[in-house]
Amino acid sequence: MFTEQQRLTVNHKRERARLNPACVVCGSTNRKGLRISFQQRPDAIFADWTPSEDWESFQGTIHGGIISTVLDEAMSKAIIARDWEALTADLRVRFRRPVSPGERLEVRGWVIDRQRRKILAEATLTTATGEERAHAWATFLVPPGS
Repeated sequence: MFTEQQRLTVNHKRERARLNPACVVCGSTNRKGLRISFQQRPDAIFADWTPSEDWESFQGTIHGGIISTVLDEAMSKAIIARDWEALTADLRVRFRRPVSPGERLEVRGWVIDRQRRKILAEATLTTATGEERAHAWATFLVPPGS
């Protein structure tokens, strides 16, 4: 997983960007957050996630904004795992099937390509049987001077 140093800072030529332990998605100190723990594997970032009723929109359905946020975080973690810093510039999510509270899911994020300041990444949300519930594509931009 990430070292303590990686949790606290992302090193770059410019001022360091501080990772936030109170992050709404992965922050371990955010009692109201999702507290998703991402793991690094050679080709991608993974996490198990079982959403609760706290994140519903319509009864029995997890809010699409929450799903989008989780997928965005997975792509961000994949970028950080490469020791890069970048911010989401464009995010597209395809919702394939509704996500229900209590459903055990796997989140996966990976980097597709980097061209100068532009990073392309993807993420998926799948069930234990491999059924894709949502897929995201994003463009991230590396801050100038990084």
